[in-house]
Amino acid sequence: MANNDLSLTSEYQRSNWIRLRTMILLRWFAIAGQLTAIYIAREFFNLQLELGLCYLAVGVSVVGNLVAIFIFPENKRLSETENFLMVMFDLLQLCFLLYLTGGMHNPFSVLVLGPVTVSASVLSLRSTLILGLTAFLLVSGMVFFHLPLRTEMGFILRIPDLFVYGQWFAISIALVFISLYTRRITREMNSMSDALTATQMALARAQKLNDLGGVVAAAAHELGTPLATIKLTSSELADMLDDQPDLREDALLIREQADRCRDILRSMGRAGKDDLHMRFAPLIEVIREAAEPHQERGKEVIFEDGPGPGGEFAQPQILRRPEVIHGLRNLVQNAVDFAASTVWVEAIWTDDVISIRIIDDGRGFPQHLLGRIGDPFMRQRKSDADRKARPEYEGMGLGLFIAKTLLERSGAQLSFANASDPFSPDHVSGERRGAVVEVVWPRSKIVAEAAQPGRTLGKNQPIEI
Repeated sequence: MANNDLSLTSEYQRSNWIRLRTMILLRWFAIAGQLTAIYIAREFFNLQLELGLCYLAVGVSVVGNLVAIFIFPENKRLSETENFLMVMFDLLQLCFLLYLTGGMHNPFSVLVLGPVTVSASVLSLRSTLILGLTAFLLVSGMVFFHLPLRTEMGFILRIPDLFVYGQWFAISIALVFISLYTRRITREMNSMSDALTATQMALARAQKLNDLGGVVAAAAHELGTPLATIKLTSSELADMLDDQPDLREDALLIREQADRCRDILRSMGRAGKDDLHMRFAPLIEVIREAAEPHQERGKEVIFEDGPGPGGEFAQPQILRRPEVIHGLRNLVQNAVDFAASTVWVEAIWTDDVISIRIIDDGRGFPQHLLGRIGDPFMRQRKSDADRKARPEYEGMGLGLFIAKTLLERSGAQLSFANASDPFSPDHVSGERRGAVVEVVWPRSKIVAEAAQPGRTLGKNQPIEI
């Protein structure tokens, strides 16, 4: 239900994003088109129309627009109900105009699809169903009830019944197909937008935490010397004030508080000054840092590293990017969530690539979802067995999506597979037979440049909050 609730909430929020000014502008275009069509039909084709009623139908739209312009502010955003009423009004106005001008014999009857398409794009499913059903009933009614188109000589213009029913059938199908198509595409785009927003928030959070650690470490480094000076001076004053107990007590208090400041700074940050050495680390150490939060969750996490074919023995130093650490952390979390007892993290390097494989001994990825892994808001409904095995787990596919997006942003290529058939009956925990995720970087994308000897560390960089 979490996925559905999130989609429903997001859907109603987006229906409140449409500005009244946008709907007014679109309606002015529709009014201009309707007046142009009436003028051309009357002046160039000499059709006998009920001009009074036609201009009345168009005039109602004009009055509605003018009222909206003068009563509401320009920056007003419509609620779900207001949006629905405006689109319903446009649908009824258009169908009334079509009724006055031939009904389904009018080639402009296809414009009935417009309001329903708008509804499918921005309104809720319930509103779209009501508008679609209303459009279908009105189109069906216009097949039999409409004012005929007459020429100046009094002849009735009509197309054969076969084409009338064919047009009715085509519009009816289009109402369903275009609504479903538009709604599906819009939801896919909205889901991707939501997931990308979550990715940016996760990356920003990781960056802020990383920056905060640098600030604390820098503060501890920079304040060390003045605190040591305060402590030394207070100790000397205490020795000099043996004959003045009150002043000596104050000097000892200053030394005690200096020690307290030192202990607080040590407890807040132990990494040292945020310099070039904080920006890269050995490959396996970065992997351990990423996996650290999930090593005490009841599953064994085993790290293995070594050079691949043609790779040098020395372990490469890679960049400690927040997106790399956060992405690997999500992959390890997913493996720990679904592993039976063990997760293996293998790091391999060659002269060209850096590769990390994360393998577990669980049941692996579902075969029918293997090609969709990494899509946002993708999950399989939990069975009773899943709830008993992982009662705390309630995922929506966002973790893998965020990991995939962040790691690809750093230049990596990800692939997802199963080490063996997940439905094999002789599946035994402790064997590498579950899900396999491989992350591969070109060395130029992830390996840090060698630090130049004697290069200064530089000043601490300010952090924008």
